Amino acid sequence: MRQIIAIGGGGFGREIKDLKIEKYIRYQSKKKKPKVCFIPTATGDDSGYIDNFYKAFNSLDCKTSHIDLFKRTINLEAHIMNQDIIFVGGGNTKSMLAVWKEWGLDKILLKAYTEGIIMSGVSAGAICWFEKGITDSWKDRQAILPCLGFVKGVCCPHYDEEPERIPFVKEILKNNQISECIAIEGFCAIHLIDDIPKYSVSFDKDKNCYLVNKKDSIIEHNKINNAEIILL
Repeated sequence: MRQIIAIGGGGFGREIKDLKIEKYIRYQSKKKKPKVCFIPTATGDDSGYIDNFYKAFNSLDCKTSHIDLFKRTINLEAHIMNQDIIFVGGGNTKSMLAVWKEWGLDKILLKAYTEGIIMSGVSAGAICWFEKGITDSWKDRQAILPCLGFVKGVCCPHYDEEPERIPFVKEILKNNQISECIAIEGFCAIHLIDDIPKYSVSFDKDKNCYLVNKKDSIIEHNKINNAEIILL
């Protein structure tokens, strides 16, 4: 079974509190003490972010590690293929993907995904799994960015958190640059199983995932077809 848990915003990167979404991810593995690896490339391997990861997942009885691509780097394939869960942090998606490609990590992650290692992440770590993502990697604009393409579609995180997101998605739909978009609000995640959105997971009040598309020149926001809503 292939799994991706894509978070629109929130989680241990902001504060270590109730860890609702982290617990949800942790228990998708049926292992008693799952191995969880953090990939913080999108922040340039920020040390504070890494510390928060360890505090969060160590408290959930996990065997934790992280990958540092800006110091001497471990054998990536051997390490990734020995994990139960991968968690990719937020930050600059374009820079992250460029570094991954240079190291061949994109191909390693695809191999891991196809073999059943759970992929998860927030913001950059949410959109990277899709064919394309809506990103603010450029300071002065939103953009459509080609991503890894593990699953079909376009994904936008922070849909209700950053004021530029909704107008940009509406614009590119009206201009027929995309046909539809999975939009994930902060404190919500979309859980895909075998490449299909299966659950919309809310870990705060009134948070949702939407399928945004255009019908007869009208932009529509619909709950994702057949995706069960889970409230944590």
